[in-house]
Amino acid sequence: MDQKSLLAKLDRLKSEHRDLDDVIRRLLDTPPNDQVQIQRLKKRKLAIKDQINRLENDLLPDIIA
Repeated sequence: MDQKSLLAKLDRLKSEHRDLDDVIRRLLDTPPNDQVQIQRLKKRKLAIKDQINRLENDLLPDIIA
């Protein structure tokens, strides 16, 4: 993938991560809470965060200290 497509994917993932955060927050604020659904959303959010970190590492050049 070229840098432009990596940046576009990174933006989509960050947006999805924020959206999941909003959904989780709303679910927690409105009882009764569906703990199974919340856990699934949190796992998905964590997986997206891992993808974001990998993409950011791919986009940043290696710096030798």
